[in-house]
Amino acid sequence: MSPDMNDVIDNRAAARFELTEQGDTAIAAYTREGDTIVFTHTEVPPALEGHGVGSRLIAGALAQVRAAGLKVVPVCAFVAAYLRRHPDAADLA
Repeated sequence: MSPDMNDVIDNRAAARFELTEQGDTAIAAYTREGDTIVFTHTEVPPALEGHGVGSRLIAGALAQVRAAGLKVVPVCAFVAAYLRRHPDAADLA
């Protein structure tokens, strides 16, 4: 399944990107520092683990970050690993 940035919601009030599937919500928490999004934590509910939900969440979040002209600091290990595996997103870091 290809990521669709429209499926990923930037819940600014909670400072996290969200992707809801099958009634469960995966999140990528962040802080915003000027023109930088600092990803601090990613959480995928157990029912969604192993189905690529985390990767789709981060792909959609990064698409929104790119569209907004922002940069990324991947404090979260999952986001850092995603960036290593996807060199097309390296310009965001």
